[in-house]
Amino acid sequence: MYELTVRSHFDAAHALRDYPGECRNLHGHTWDVEATVQGVKLDDIEIVYDFKRLKEDLEAVLAPYDHAYLNDVAPFDRLSPTAENLAREVFEALEKRVGEAVTVKEVAVWESPVARIVYRP
Repeated sequence: MYELTVRSHFDAAHALRDYPGECRNLHGHTWDVEATVQGVKLDDIEIVYDFKRLKEDLEAVLAPYDHAYLNDVAPFDRLSPTAENLAREVFEALEKRVGEAVTVKEVAVWESPVARIVYRP
């Protein structure tokens, strides 16, 4: 089994709905996002999935969130824009982009250099 991980980031603001503290107010983050895919089969140039392609896939998934107010961007216009929900949404969108070439194993979302959430189905 091979695992590939790439990292990207975006800047965005959000306000957590019904949060009992300061995070219910508008605030922003530089979100770092790591995506890990896995596979067993190498292609004809003997790679499991191109790092460049995976980075492009991840950046395409993140593009709608960059420099946005997440509460106004679907699906966070109805879901709370928590790191947990963001990790799951990125995971599911990335699954659609990579198709059957590899399997998305996990997506990690960092809200700060010391705080991350990982989504694995």
